Amino acid sequence: MPNPIRLRDLIRQIRSARTAADERSVVQKESSSIRDSFREEDNTWRCRNVAKLLYIQMLGYPAHFGQLECLKLVASPKFTDKRIGYLGASLLLDERQDVHLLVTNCLKNDLNHSNQYIVGLALCTLGAICSLEMSRDLAGEVEKLVKSSNAYIKKKAVLCAFRIIRKVPELLEMFIPSVRSLMSEKNHGVLLTAVALVTEMCERSPDTLLHFRKMVPNLVRILKNLIMSGYSPEHDVSGVSDPFLQVRLLRLLRILGRSDGDASEAMNDILAQVATNTETSKNVGNAILYETVLTIMDIKSEAGLRVLAVNILGRFLLNNDKNIRYVALNTLLRVVSADYSAVQRHRGTVVDCLKDPDITIRRRANELCFALMNESNIRSMMKEMITFLEVCEPEFRADCTSNMFLVMEKFAPSRKWHIDTMMRVLTTAGNYVRDDIVSNLIALISNSDELHGYTTQQLFLAIRRDWTQQPLVQVGAWCTGEYGDLLTGTAVEQGESVQLTEDDVLDVLERIVGNNICSIVTREYVINAIGKLSTRFPSSTARIRKVLSEYGCHMQVELQQRAVEYNNLFLKYDHLRAGIFERMPVLETKTGGTTISNGVATYEEDLLFSEKTPPPISQQKKLPQPQAHVDNLLDLIGSEPSEVVHPPINGQSQVKDNTNLLDLIGLDSTPPPMADKPLSAMPKQPMVSLIDDLLSPDLLAGPASPPQNGIPSLTAFEKNGLHIIFDFDRTSDTTLVVSLRATNSSEADMKDFVFQAAVPKTFQLQLLPPSGSDIPAFNTGILTQSMRISNPSKQPVRMRIRMGYTLAGSSVQELSEISNFPAAAWQ
Repeated sequence: MPNPIRLRDLIRQIRSARTAADERSVVQKESSSIRDSFREEDNTWRCRNVAKLLYIQMLGYPAHFGQLECLKLVASPKFTDKRIGYLGASLLLDERQDVHLLVTNCLKNDLNHSNQYIVGLALCTLGAICSLEMSRDLAGEVEKLVKSSNAYIKKKAVLCAFRIIRKVPELLEMFIPSVRSLMSEKNHGVLLTAVALVTEMCERSPDTLLHFRKMVPNLVRILKNLIMSGYSPEHDVSGVSDPFLQVRLLRLLRILGRSDGDASEAMNDILAQVATNTETSKNVGNAILYETVLTIMDIKSEAGLRVLAVNILGRFLLNNDKNIRYVALNTLLRVVSADYSAVQRHRGTVVDCLKDPDITIRRRANELCFALMNESNIRSMMKEMITFLEVCEPEFRADCTSNMFLVMEKFAPSRKWHIDTMMRVLTTAGNYVRDDIVSNLIALISNSDELHGYTTQQLFLAIRRDWTQQPLVQVGAWCTGEYGDLLTGTAVEQGESVQLTEDDVLDVLERIVGNNICSIVTREYVINAIGKLSTRFPSSTARIRKVLSEYGCHMQVELQQRAVEYNNLFLKYDHLRAGIFERMPVLETKTGGTTISNGVATYEEDLLFSEKTPPPISQQKKLPQPQAHVDNLLDLIGSEPSEVVHPPINGQSQVKDNTNLLDLIGLDSTPPPMADKPLSAMPKQPMVSLIDDLLSPDLLAGPASPPQNGIPSLTAFEKNGLHIIFDFDRTSDTTLVVSLRATNSSEADMKDFVFQAAVPKTFQLQLLPPSGSDIPAFNTGILTQSMRISNPSKQPVRMRIRMGYTLAGSSVQELSEISNFPAAAWQ
């Protein structure tokens, strides 16, 4: 068999191929030659063939047939063979293939080899392909190498330990003693890997986090030495001393200082030094400043330090680099709830970003502008947003108009200004306005009695000028039908008086309903308006009947049906027409957007015992809480009561005729879902237990008054102004009632507050409805809610809680675990 070609020759042949077919031909021919060589057990050229096979695999062609050859090279005593073998194992093997377990013994031998470069090869490969079994088998060898005196081996061993901890978190404690000594290393490479390992440990274990908080002074000293040290060519990057290590240290300090006052106090000074002394002319310095800002905003830092961090982000907004501007906007959007007034100072710069040619920057600036709006700046900000709406891409307009309506609903100085501005928004946004905005604007107009005439005239004049904008026409048609009697007379259009007659109004409506450009929904609005005008314009009744008769045989079924029904009112039920077409009662204003409801988390097992994150709170829908009535109880006791169905996914409550009361009092909250079973198939409970539960003291007492029974209260959560306290009451040996009291010490109200809880499967948990959904600022109000925990085995209570709320326009989610319940609550 001829000698195989060299790797460089193969690369030259592939690059010289003119078409994809020529390239495939070259690769297939060489793959066939390599396969034949493997069959003949040709040890002479095995290293060269595997190297070529790896290049072929990198091009996307199959190379799995070389896996065993890689293992043979790994077992070779030659360093060159081992190098190609380990490289091939890293690329061709992974933990999903059983063949990778065959390399475990070779790895174990090479980890104890006297040659540091062979040990390094083994560590790199183990870090790339280690599985659960391999991690457990080789963790001991890696732990020994972490203590090595050789810096080259030590830093690779630490990175390998990092990968092992990610795969098998329970091996974390094995590396804690050796990691503490690494933090005093002088070698920057070892120190960098050690900080990365400590960061991973702290993120995975709360106990380890408490352990390493004692090292905050040491980390501060390391960071200070980096800042104050002079020029070092080995570590200098664009005039900054080892920025990679600085970024890692700042990230670790952020984790250690989060929710801990003492640790935050210890790092305040060094964070101020980094923020003021770091050079900002190069991206290296900007990266360090960005991490510094994130750390300052995430720990319990001083107010002046937070202002400094926000000012750094403000300087980022003026940078010519688009990436830096985007990062600044993204970070300001996250921290606006933490320091609203400091971010507000940079409002002008944020507004200027709406004119940026980069669409991603405009998107973030748009979101941040809405978060910065309040009562004092709503007028000026809304002018800027309307200007932006005129020139922005169509994909922005739907979200932008929805957000504008929500902000105006909250901060509008007057109803007239609100309606005028929304009319401008509808005119500017055109057909990109969502349906919910149309219905909400109609409800707003319905609630503004003193503005009915003015609003109807302005809307009619607007649709007379331009009836191609469907949302505007829909609102105008509804107002014309409802308040048409206020429309005729003198109106003001662009500063001039205009006289409107009944014929003018009907001419416009007939032109709209007869035009096929208008959508079916719009024409339905107009048909309704024409029908209602028969009672507003008595002198034009004959003309209106003629129009409706013409549409009695229209091709569109909806228009035809409405016209036929209205014609029947004239022919058969004329005496009822005035009552049917009278003005609608005042409509309820419904806030657009997604809302949520309090409820028990249904992903209990995931919340407590897995790394998976349950669905975001913002994706859950709000349903009305079920109401208990006396007739519900009568319906229940009229037949044999059934066991309660567990609440469905996303915290929604089932509203059924016979289960409202049971859903409220929660006779059973076992995790397995039973919604698909008929009620008759569920276990039965005696009616006496239902009556007893109805009259239980904890339900009659309500959640507002904390029980006084000797069990001490517990501070369950305290962060960002939100303070949650648990009060306890034992109604029986196995039942614990927890009364939640939530207060808000921040400067802004917490809106749409949601509390969710999960317990292990050995417990049963029922959440009762809360006292409200908002928590007032400055501790001026309190939100209460009760929980019932059934603990038949009398085990220590553990609970994971999740809170979601809106603060200063930004959505906030918090997750916490509580394991320090008083012993009297469960013993």
